[in-house]
Amino acid sequence: MSSEVLWAKLYPKEWRERFQAAPIVYLPLGLCEPHGQIAVFGLDLIKAEYICEKAARGAGGIVAPSLGYHIHESGYHARWLEEQIGEENPRMTGMPPHVMLYFFLYQLRAFVNAGFKAIVVLSGHGGGNQADFQRAAGIFMAQFPVRIWVGTDGDLVKGHFKADHAGQFEISQLMNIDPTLVNMGRTQLEGEPNSGAKFARADNAFEASEMLGASINEACITRLRQVAEDLLVQARDISTDSITYDEIEHLWRALQKSKSEWVTSRPREGQKSVSQSSQWKRHEYPYTY
Repeated sequence: MSSEVLWAKLYPKEWRERFQAAPIVYLPLGLCEPHGQIAVFGLDLIKAEYICEKAARGAGGIVAPSLGYHIHESGYHARWLEEQIGEENPRMTGMPPHVMLYFFLYQLRAFVNAGFKAIVVLSGHGGGNQADFQRAAGIFMAQFPVRIWVGTDGDLVKGHFKADHAGQFEISQLMNIDPTLVNMGRTQLEGEPNSGAKFARADNAFEASEMLGASINEACITRLRQVAEDLLVQARDISTDSITYDEIEHLWRALQKSKSEWVTSRPREGQKSVSQSSQWKRHEYPYTY
């Protein structure tokens, strides 16, 4: 069987062989957003892809094309952006909740229609967004016989390592995956004196190390392999049928009814309001129109 795990790089014969051995698909989710001046924008996506590919080589299955867009700006993100970015341009690939969740349901449909019985969705961007994807996955599983796990790399190692944003945890991960994507000497964007030193970098970022990153990433990979193996056992006797557009539209209407409860549709309880003058104020409550 081919050692290649990426759907986009598999020939039909190789795809069929991997599928027959383990009918599970992995979907890496990420985002381009600031991780300080010291790290590349795509950290979230890069680590999700890396962990999924390594897990698929161990547990079997196929890694779906990545999605480098994610929910941002809305709800609790707005205050975070005001505090971490201010009025600068964060140059990120953020999307509104309803756009991402609607598309996500159709991604799940594509996987089931390809024949997969189990789906792993690993988000490199956390903070609470995963709860909305879990809600969508729950509605999907209630209607169709497929097993889905949705979580973040932080979820995979909870209780062992403390996840963060552009801090010791994440920067260590990226150092281990590709040290050329981290530059600890860069604290301000050259030619832009107002770019700021932090640009969403955590204070403990300089405590990161490649060795710590290796431990974190290996723990993530080991746990995700276990998740995949468990899903395959649960899905052993599942038989899937083709899903229509109309069926997904029905699920979408059901999911929309809970819009006010989406984690990404409102600030966190007790979170300070965004300043009226901030560029992020307009997205604090995205569904008031």
